[in-house]
Amino acid sequence: MNVFTALESNVRSYCRGWPAVFDKARGSRIADENGKSYLDFFAGAGTLNYGHNNPILKEELLAYLGGDGVTHGLDMATTAKRAFLETINEKLLAPRGLAYKVMFPGPTGSNAVEAALKLARKVTGRQTIVSFTNSFHGMSLGSLAVTGNGAKRAGAGVPLTNSMPMPFDRYLDENEPDFQWFEQMVLDEGSGLDHPAGVIVETVQGEGGVNVARKEWLQGLANVCRENDIPLIVDDIQMGCGRTGAFFSFEDAGITPDIVTVSKSISGYGLPLALTLFRPEYDVWEPGEHNGTFRGNNPAFVTATAALNTYWSDDVLEKQTRSHGERVETALKHICVEHDARTRGRGLVQGLEFAEPDRAGQVARTAFRKGLLIETAGPQDQVVKLLPPLTTTAEELDEGLDILRSAVEETEEA
Repeated sequence: MNVFTALESNVRSYCRGWPAVFDKARGSRIADENGKSYLDFFAGAGTLNYGHNNPILKEELLAYLGGDGVTHGLDMATTAKRAFLETINEKLLAPRGLAYKVMFPGPTGSNAVEAALKLARKVTGRQTIVSFTNSFHGMSLGSLAVTGNGAKRAGAGVPLTNSMPMPFDRYLDENEPDFQWFEQMVLDEGSGLDHPAGVIVETVQGEGGVNVARKEWLQGLANVCRENDIPLIVDDIQMGCGRTGAFFSFEDAGITPDIVTVSKSISGYGLPLALTLFRPEYDVWEPGEHNGTFRGNNPAFVTATAALNTYWSDDVLEKQTRSHGERVETALKHICVEHDARTRGRGLVQGLEFAEPDRAGQVARTAFRKGLLIETAGPQDQVVKLLPPLTTTAEELDEGLDILRSAVEETEEA
């Protein structure tokens, strides 16, 4: 590890918790250069929903590269982009009655958020974006301005403006009407809140600690936005692509956002790709008004198309994700009965929160030593977060959950 310490910036983070040099990966497993295998319940922070080196996607990618397919194309028309646009419309948008335009803003989730914020402001002519406590939307300045985490915000080095935080669902307690507070702020001309240019929300706050918004809360938020001409942006970068069951995490709530950001697992293979989806009437961009060198990642179009055709032509993966999510939730509840913890989540994003914040980090480090990759989340890193690939088998889930249980027990004894 010496070369990384000597040459790489102190900003590196994940490698500190997992001090190994990784070399090979397939499915739900990753191995270090010494051959030790780990179950991966991190999945690239939700980027590898279909597992490492998915063989179906890899075959399509290798065939494309072997045939000298266009690799870099900016936003030029290519056969790979055409196939992706046709497929996303056929498999996802049209069946759900979503007439979204598709924008390729750049290769990262933060690029997609920046485009969404700019578009909401351009459409409305207003400036303030409402976000929520414990939110996370990216590390560039615009997305940081609507992110709640204080440590990440501090890295900006400049004031983060033109945003207003509001309480997320159940931020205060079960009895406080925190959603009604936002509604009153919008309606009251004396509240000090300028009429918002948009509202950005995660249906499940992953980095914020696996905080799940209730369907009723999301529906109420959508209603306030609609009644007050405020564009609703759903950040589906980590919770989309089937993580909660349905492809889009907002589907279960029965709402239709005005703008949706998608990234991470949309390429299916871990290749950089991001989308900003929005209502056709919002397509007020001038040509080139928001551009970028790497907004046309053609190899990612190829694997994304293969992923949509393979996993979203029917509801098999969705049903399996819901079933496996229940399996994980049941196991975590059993852990909670014996230890001072509580669980929450949807589908295959599940969290185990400890009363003692340091405990989560101890559990993650112990799990790594035992052969399981899991990360922590929440404002105090007090939550162990599980994000296994959606293609993880029931046997692999049980294996990983057994390791987790053992790690929890060992840290309690210590």
